[in-house]
Amino acid sequence: MNDESIPSRSELTRRRLLDAALEAFAERGFHGTTTRDIASAAGMSPAAVYVHYRSKEDLLFELSHTGHQATLATVEQADDPGADPAERLASVIRAFAEWHARGHTSARIVNYELTSLTPEHRREIVELRRDITRRVRAIVDAGIASGAFDVDDPHTTTNSLLSMGIDIARWYSESGPLDPSRLGDFYAGIALRVVGAAPVRADRPDP
Repeated sequence: MNDESIPSRSELTRRRLLDAALEAFAERGFHGTTTRDIASAAGMSPAAVYVHYRSKEDLLFELSHTGHQATLATVEQADDPGADPAERLASVIRAFAEWHARGHTSARIVNYELTSLTPEHRREIVELRRDITRRVRAIVDAGIASGAFDVDDPHTTTNSLLSMGIDIARWYSESGPLDPSRLGDFYAGIALRVVGAAPVRADRPDP
């Protein structure tokens, strides 16, 4: 095994703190969480937190930055620019919805605690969100150009498609009637109806 693939002690400690912060923010909200709460959840002293992070806001920023980068990567991986626009949109929205269902706790924090970030950190996250929006907007524009989509307002349509996927993180529960995969299929179908496109069948094995 390559030693470079083994996390260092510092990296493992940072991961413990991030996991603890995620748990605490999910339970109490950012403003209701103290550094002591995070340290306690991580099994560490409050002073030990400051060795790795200057503040609880730094923890929130790292969670948000990592989460948004992963979301962008999910969208990029799901998109095939050479495919039919309807297939592209269905694939991306399916992946986007499934991503927010599987990681609903993290997604809820990184999407709904943006105002808790410092202005500098918020600008970095906003730019990542714009990158995600640009990817989906490119699909909508391609569908309009080809005549596959019937859309009057591509800007609002794109925002609506993304907003409905993000909102999954607010209400999704593993005990609900649809697992993430089936929920992704459902949202892909909604997206195609929103843009006035014909349905695209998901290639999934029969249950």
